[in-house]
Amino acid sequence: MQENSNDSARDDRDTLFMLSGVALIVFGAGLILSNPIARRYLSKFGIGNLAQSTLPDLDRYLKMRSM
Repeated sequence: MQENSNDSARDDRDTLFMLSGVALIVFGAGLILSNPIARRYLSKFGIGNLAQSTLPDLDRYLKMRSM
């Protein structure tokens, strides 16, 4: 019983660390994208075009994976 409780607490802590890391990444990306200089550089690279061209491939991958 004691081992099961420790494993559950460890899993909860690992999940909390993972979610907090994801939140920090999203927050950091928002800070970077709020900077007008960063937006200008990203628009030169065509990041939006890259995302639009990737979506059909992602959709195809998810369909194949669900088979």
